[in-house]
Amino acid sequence: MTFSGLSDFISHLDSCGDLCRVKCRVDPHLEIAEIADRMVKSGGKALLFEDTGTAFPLLINALASDNRMASAIGRVSPEDAGNEILSLFDAISGDKSILSKISQLPRLYRLIKLAPRKKRGRGICQEVVISKPDLSILPVMKCWPHDGGKFITLPLVHTKHPETGKPNLGMYRMQIMGPALTGMHWHRHKTGARHFQAWKETGRRMPVTVTLGGDPVYTYSATAPMPENIDEYMLAGFLRGRRVEMVKCITNDLWIPADSDIVIEGYVDPSEELLLEGPFGDHTGFYSLADYYPGFHVTCITHRRNAVYPSTIVGVPPMEDAWIGRATEKIFLAPLKLAITPEIMDLHMPVSGVAHNLVLVSIDKTYPGQGMKVLNALFGAGQMMFSKYIVVLNSGVPLHDYGKVAEALFENVRFGTDLMVTRGPLDVLDHSSDTFSMGGKMGIDATVKLNEEKNLELSAVPLRLVAVEGIRNEVVTGIKTLSDLTLPLVIITVRKPAEGFIMKELVSSLPAPVQNDGIISVAVDDGTDTGDLGMILWLVTGNSDPARDIYKPAGGGLFIDATSKSGSLPVFPREWPNVVCSDIETIERVDRRWSEYNAGAFIKSPSLKLFPLVQPGGAAVKKPK
Repeated sequence: MTFSGLSDFISHLDSCGDLCRVKCRVDPHLEIAEIADRMVKSGGKALLFEDTGTAFPLLINALASDNRMASAIGRVSPEDAGNEILSLFDAISGDKSILSKISQLPRLYRLIKLAPRKKRGRGICQEVVISKPDLSILPVMKCWPHDGGKFITLPLVHTKHPETGKPNLGMYRMQIMGPALTGMHWHRHKTGARHFQAWKETGRRMPVTVTLGGDPVYTYSATAPMPENIDEYMLAGFLRGRRVEMVKCITNDLWIPADSDIVIEGYVDPSEELLLEGPFGDHTGFYSLADYYPGFHVTCITHRRNAVYPSTIVGVPPMEDAWIGRATEKIFLAPLKLAITPEIMDLHMPVSGVAHNLVLVSIDKTYPGQGMKVLNALFGAGQMMFSKYIVVLNSGVPLHDYGKVAEALFENVRFGTDLMVTRGPLDVLDHSSDTFSMGGKMGIDATVKLNEEKNLELSAVPLRLVAVEGIRNEVVTGIKTLSDLTLPLVIITVRKPAEGFIMKELVSSLPAPVQNDGIISVAVDDGTDTGDLGMILWLVTGNSDPARDIYKPAGGGLFIDATSKSGSLPVFPREWPNVVCSDIETIERVDRRWSEYNAGAFIKSPSLKLFPLVQPGGAAVKKPK
């Protein structure tokens, strides 16, 4: 199934009863984001805001369900696309006979015919041409209270290398800085940033064009972790079963999909000083703080007559990007399995781990040390290099059943030999490490140990309940054990004093049952809902640096400091970001207006649960004096 622009996709969602049309005037300044957050976290419909105070309606939560995501990429389920790509990689892999490869030629020929095709003349995306661009005509959202401004959150950013001419499609948030100026937030590890550096070396302006909307498969393709030299529109053509028609931009020489909804043409001048961009409530659930990035100058805006402005919000999971990630897992899996670690059977990135922070991998284990071998390979493999925690399990463990994963972990892991702590590159959005974009990582070998991996002193520790009478430490405000899940896990809530606290002192004060081998203790900030294991996992993977925040008590257990480091000693060397959530004024406004939105039964704001974790300050936590 293909869609000729967002209006076509909207008609499809409407016909499926999967769209909520909001006809009343709604403000893109905070209000839309609060409504969308309630809908996505409750499994609600896509939202079309028809009156945004501009000429353009706004579509959000368009991909935030299995059915909607599958429709967007022309499949029955989100995983189907990844499975097809895995099959395609397998068909062309090196471990094939000549006859087998020849048999795949018709399939590969069809794939080549799905490459994007350039066409003469203008596309439907250029029906309306605005030669004096003003970005205020678009309903660009401010999503969260401490955001640095309004951000375009679903931009499809087109660039090309100045020497090779190789195109790239990426997605990098864009803060509105003026009527014809935005920030361009491409990270140092991204292809857009490498293109920028190459243009800088030439001393010339870098042409950049941003498209919005079109067939929703374009949005997915822009986020997919494709190899740098493979055109993302080849992937789009493969998914939609029809090649993408491209037209030339009006003010630069880049090519874009003819059926885009909105086109923003311009350039980045590498000779200019960088702009201070941010803060921004990010997909980690914390604010990414202000930093310097290039400025994007707009030279022209074009759009189709029935254009729709697409948007999304990110923040504390789950958010819309969780559904995008499901198919992406299989795209990660294909090159890893076929070129690096063929024993990998499956890969899963839990939503609470916000992508790179937690990766679960199952393998076909046949020899001793294989779990560690896979961990070493993954920490250096492509975008997997950003992963913070990787857990390797046997192929029989269902990775989406977190109870089974936890049982396997506690049953098979010996803290003395099955944990690997290392250091390496991290996503630039990671806030927990002492050093920007680099920090600690932990690999966990949770596979069943073979005879050669066993000995009497280091046998596996069986599952057992933990009995805790109390912890005598003035900073501890609560203790919870997971006796209902029969897991040896203790969750400790902590309120740090204003003058700072040394976590090692709490670790040494733990009673003997909590220190014992096989027991994991987790410290989180006071106010955390300790009954929400998804929240606990989000805090553990987000707030901890494995090289700094994991302790081994005297009894042989494991202690993880998942608290914020704003009140810690030694003093954290960077600014600590605040949790992303709405403000009480916006929440109360949406509460009052809920019946106007025609969005179904009232949904309580997810932000209310996060208020206890918010610390004094703005996007960055105010440092204690």
